[in-house]
Amino acid sequence: MIRFDYKRPDSIEECLALLDMYREKARLFAGGTDLMVEFRAEDKKLKDVELVLDISKLTELKIIKLDQGSISIGSGATFSQIIENPVLEKYAPFFIEACKTVGSPQIRNTGTVGGNIGTASPASDSVPPLVAMDSKLVLASSKGTRNILLSDFIEGAGRTLIQPDEVIKSIQFKKLKPEAGFSFVKLGRRKTLAIARMNVAVYVESDKDGVVTDVRIVPGSATPVSKRIFEAENMLLGKIPSYDLHEAIGKKVSEKMIGITGKRWSTPYKEPVIASLVKRALNEATGVKENE
Repeated sequence: MIRFDYKRPDSIEECLALLDMYREKARLFAGGTDLMVEFRAEDKKLKDVELVLDISKLTELKIIKLDQGSISIGSGATFSQIIENPVLEKYAPFFIEACKTVGSPQIRNTGTVGGNIGTASPASDSVPPLVAMDSKLVLASSKGTRNILLSDFIEGAGRTLIQPDEVIKSIQFKKLKPEAGFSFVKLGRRKTLAIARMNVAVYVESDKDGVVTDVRIVPGSATPVSKRIFEAENMLLGKIPSYDLHEAIGKKVSEKMIGITGKRWSTPYKEPVIASLVKRALNEATGVKENE
């Protein structure tokens, strides 16, 4: 086990001052579900860490609120807090469905949404619906704050644009329209305690005639970074949903996945599965039944 100093700052300002002082030699601790694993890893990538900052008691980072049509989630909010929050239940239900699939009750009680984002795992369950909602992050440092789209923040597996003196302060997005359709589907080895092998978040808005006016399709675990697949979205935009169309869109997402990752040993499995998951998510989001 790596030796390090431990501090629990009493305020976000104190936390940011310490981050500014230690920078790359500091690590933030909120839930610790990933950090403690990294500390015990044999490759000892964290061997130069001198300070662990425990931000788990900073109430400012746990606030979930609705303000003039926008929702803000503090980065320190646990998955259990998110699941039980009535504002999110009403205005971002498919995000809650994604959070329900994270780990076990013990993990959801301690793991935080900010930590899940900062880890930048391609298998994250919370990231695809947040990307589908065009979420932005508020990053704070001792110099002030800056905003960045979540879809731009994650550069690759385990890589983000956060600076050594910054902390993710909150995640913000507009509340979803109540008449919109949405779905989050996940494929894991088990129903619980499973890291996603693949997942998909879908959001669809339609007009009174059933014509799609807005659609967002975000697969997870299929590519190194969860991104909207605009080529697939454009196939549905301005059209009436149908089973055959959704099947074609699923194949387009599969083609896009292979274009990004190339053909790999897992491609024969992933190619049809991601297409099927996208079709299923679109069917659920739009209420389409097979052969309609």
